[in-house]
Amino acid sequence: MNTIDLATIKSRQQVAWSSGDYAIIGTTVQIVGETICEAVDLRSGQRVLDVAAGNGNATLAAARRFGDVVSTDYVGSLLERGKERAKAERLSATFQEADAEALPFKDGSFDVVLSTFGVMFAPNHDKAASEMMRVCRRGGKIGLANWTPESFIGMVFKTIGKYVPPAPGVRSPALWGSKAHLDALFKGSVAVVTQSRQFVFRYKSAQHWLDVFRTYYGPMVKAFAAIDAPAQKALEADLLALLDSANIARDGTLVLPSEYLEVVITR
Repeated sequence: MNTIDLATIKSRQQVAWSSGDYAIIGTTVQIVGETICEAVDLRSGQRVLDVAAGNGNATLAAARRFGDVVSTDYVGSLLERGKERAKAERLSATFQEADAEALPFKDGSFDVVLSTFGVMFAPNHDKAASEMMRVCRRGGKIGLANWTPESFIGMVFKTIGKYVPPAPGVRSPALWGSKAHLDALFKGSVAVVTQSRQFVFRYKSAQHWLDVFRTYYGPMVKAFAAIDAPAQKALEADLLALLDSANIARDGTLVLPSEYLEVVITR
């Protein structure tokens, strides 16, 4: 039986997320950072950890609420974007490179642990969940925002997977948008409460969305780079068809809801 080389997969993921410039896209999803802080009822003075923080949406939202925030990611360039944003808004936060599967903090170090569309991409789901549980104190809360398997982004994952199949045995990140999967991952917690929410992508057009994601979204940058020109055209056509089918705007712009699961776990 072949053993899944999660270390190699993680290394490739890190390269993928380092390509492009996710901050260009990440900043458009800021509202989700705000809503997750409200969902966990974040209070001033609480010790907050943002895991796989990207360019810091949940980090900044927690800092706006006067939390004592540590922002972590394994891509240093994204943390730099978060630092720039915090400085511009004169918000206080600490930024530290860290692997979601091996968090460099003591047990029970934080009152609140957050991740918005971040930790779901860790290849070892069980280890990432275990680490979040470990560093969260008893009675503390873990707040997550995860794309669901049936969402528009879930469909994007599946479409890309037709052209660039995931490594054998690796579980889909969209599983983090399943209540049953979360119950299994966080089975030692007091409660796992979920709520379906919608994030609405608003772009100039379907083609504009594709151009931005193809240029700046690391996994998509790598996917297009891994296939030949005819396959690139076919993938582009499939993505545009998906965008057109999900677009609710009728004025030429893109207004496209994508479901995500808002998760509040009481440790």
